[in-house]
Amino acid sequence: MKTAIGIDLGGTVVKGILIREGGEIMQQHYISTRDDQEGLWRKNVLEMVSYLRALTDEPVEVIGLSAPGLPDQDNACIAHLPNRLHGLENFNWGAYFGQKTYVINDAHAALMAEARFGSAKDYKNALLLTLGTGVGGGIMLNGELHQGLSQMAGHLGHISLNTGDDEESILGIPGSLEYAIGNYSIKRRSRGQYESTLDLVGAYRKGDHYATWLWLDSVRKLAVALSSLINLLSPEIIVLAGGITLADKDLYEPLMRFLDLYEFRPAGKTTLIRQAQFGDLAGAIGAAGFALNKIS
Repeated sequence: MKTAIGIDLGGTVVKGILIREGGEIMQQHYISTRDDQEGLWRKNVLEMVSYLRALTDEPVEVIGLSAPGLPDQDNACIAHLPNRLHGLENFNWGAYFGQKTYVINDAHAALMAEARFGSAKDYKNALLLTLGTGVGGGIMLNGELHQGLSQMAGHLGHISLNTGDDEESILGIPGSLEYAIGNYSIKRRSRGQYESTLDLVGAYRKGDHYATWLWLDSVRKLAVALSSLINLLSPEIIVLAGGITLADKDLYEPLMRFLDLYEFRPAGKTTLIRQAQFGDLAGAIGAAGFALNKIS
């Protein structure tokens, strides 16, 4: 059984795993990224890989690395990520590690974790949306991760729900899904009443009328967005991840009710909506899964 290393490179923490192709996580490790202007932080990632290699007598077949930004066409490096993690752009990780390494966007990695080992396993057409500070995502078509031109596919939070809105997403889209439900916008959307989605949901659970309206309006917009994506891509399953999904039934019960209204269901067809199985290790798991797919 093949063994891989998965690395999830974040601005604050680097997460690493040693995993078998069947999904067994043999080891996991965390270190601080220590981002700096000279790119010396990359030595920390090399130390992570060396540490994980030393923990097994089995040969490590391949390395997968998840990172923010847009990979190049060959998934050998991150080609575009301005103003963060200096030294990441166009850095060849395979040469640095001395081993074949595949680099993948972090949101795409979250989808790959679910597709190979988690909630979307055994499905060929799937979407994943991460509902957190913003809204990220990934698309799987016919069993393959759809990365698109310049690896830009999957920015599902940047579809527009209201072109007349004066708020633009970081990609320049007015009235985006990310603005409608992302945690970053809650203070503005609530007219300063709530600092976070956690605060909003807490007030909703207490029966506050304003919180009830605002939360359900956000969930309704999410349902409209999901229905639009279903019309476009007709996935078998949509997996939801991220901190906002911790609202649990207070998210899923109204979401399913709104989907009853908006989803096109010919001959009784419905799209599965599932919670992601993996939490903070999703990026590392997905990066390893993507790399294993490449050598299968």
